[in-house]
Amino acid sequence: MGTSLRPAHTDFPAPRVPNPDHSDCRGVASVLSRVGDKWSVFVIMNLSDGPKRFNELKRMINGISQRMLTLTLRGLERDGLVTRTIFPTIPPRVDYELTDLGRGLQEPVKALGEWAMGHLMQIEAARTRFDERNGG
Repeated sequence: MGTSLRPAHTDFPAPRVPNPDHSDCRGVASVLSRVGDKWSVFVIMNLSDGPKRFNELKRMINGISQRMLTLTLRGLERDGLVTRTIFPTIPPRVDYELTDLGRGLQEPVKALGEWAMGHLMQIEAARTRFDERNGG
């Protein structure tokens, strides 16, 4: 008896076909717009070492308004990245903390933030050169 040349493993997953109405792209875009937003990046980076109170976060994130911090935290909470815990004290104490999902995002976000900080001078120099060449 000879050796069969017939392939033994033919159960391959079907290739992923993009959704024709582009809903998969819109879904990913909505997630990226949340996690790529500068204030969301700062909030996630500052919550990476544990829960914080609202005013503590506001002090840590230079330039964020109270309204923008509120909107950012609400959006992150809606997306399941942050939890809000109210403690029944007088006055009430509210803590914000990353969820497991948010903690999974903290490393890539932290890396992106650190990369941006580490390359800020190079990017600013490139912008200046570009603007000088293009009359900007």
